[in-house]
Amino acid sequence: MASHLALGPAREQVLERARRLPAETVRLAEARGRTLAGDVFARHHLPPFDNSAMDGFALRSADTAGATASNPVVLTLAGESRAGTPERRALEAGEIAKISTGAALPDGADCVLRVEDAGRPDEAHVEVAYELAPGHDVRPAGDDVRAGERVVAAGAVIGAGEIAMLASVGSGTVECARRPRVAIVTTGDELVEPGGTLEHGQIFDSNSAMLVALVEACGAELVSLDTAVADEQTPAERAIAAALAGDGAPPDVLIACGGVSVGEHDHVKPALAAAGVGEIFWQVAMRPGHPTYFGVREAAGGENATLVFGLPGNPVSAYATFHMFAAPALRALAGGERLPRTVTARLAEPLRKPPGHAQVLRCRLSDDGHGGLLAAPTSGNQRSHAISSLVGVHGLALIPAEVTDLAAGAPVAVELTRA
Repeated sequence: MASHLALGPAREQVLERARRLPAETVRLAEARGRTLAGDVFARHHLPPFDNSAMDGFALRSADTAGATASNPVVLTLAGESRAGTPERRALEAGEIAKISTGAALPDGADCVLRVEDAGRPDEAHVEVAYELAPGHDVRPAGDDVRAGERVVAAGAVIGAGEIAMLASVGSGTVECARRPRVAIVTTGDELVEPGGTLEHGQIFDSNSAMLVALVEACGAELVSLDTAVADEQTPAERAIAAALAGDGAPPDVLIACGGVSVGEHDHVKPALAAAGVGEIFWQVAMRPGHPTYFGVREAAGGENATLVFGLPGNPVSAYATFHMFAAPALRALAGGERLPRTVTARLAEPLRKPPGHAQVLRCRLSDDGHGGLLAAPTSGNQRSHAISSLVGVHGLALIPAEVTDLAAGAPVAVELTRA
């Protein structure tokens, strides 16, 4: 097992083991943010019938032949078609019917006269002052979607637009990949819950709240959250063992934050080994986030294994490594796109870094004035302890390991963040 694994191969190691979870049936009203497990096809045309694009009158185009402003055609008003209450009787030659937007065309009608264009000599007749072609102001059946057409593809994250589409073709339920179940364990004797009182040498626990937000932004389900502090009873081992056991079912993902480096008080790696987690890699050639850990605890009986991420305790490192490794794994488990959307932007200022490690630059994106994007660091301090660099992040610019100097205006790949 090699140390200092490059960022790209490290991601590949994670994604090789992040297999889509089984599908489950979800009510459409509860499907927002879920990932569709299979293609959905229309069972009927959309719209399902010829309908009016305007409020007006449905008629036969043949009855308007020769109509002019000086010599209008006079048609007899016969019925009304409203949305949800269509006219059942077919129109005969010389007849016209009121119609509302979206209402079905009566049989025999093939066009619509807009209400503002209609002349009304009396209550029983309508004047038409110009010729209408078949299909005028008509939305034909299947104009949007044809029966049998795929309307939403497998792997799509269901948003409001997808819900509208699925509802329109009659899908009251959908098959979605099960949401990944995530357990989080943070470590640190110095941590105090936000809202408490700090003593000298203590800090507020920002990692727990941040990781919960990141997990939920990926559409995963948080099943446990625990903080381990050192004492003679090796609480890291107990907290990790309890998180892996779960409440009757092991989590799909365990995130342990802090304590994965090489210090005397970094107990997470031994605790993971004691819990039966097999190490896949430790230490990645990236800054921030060098001491990142990834392992797997195999499950009995053919069940899904638990993917285990050991993230550094510095909040910036935890944020960056979550996006680089845990987020792609969670998306893959849910059946979605594994890697985030990437855009190309130009650096707003020059950058210099040492060789050998990829750099993950927290940045804001803006219009460069030439139809492209400009990437500017969120803070002048991009070190791993600088929580200020997490405020207003639009994306993470990935600077390759071999690059040492980039001039202002140099192109960089930026992975867009979800939270």
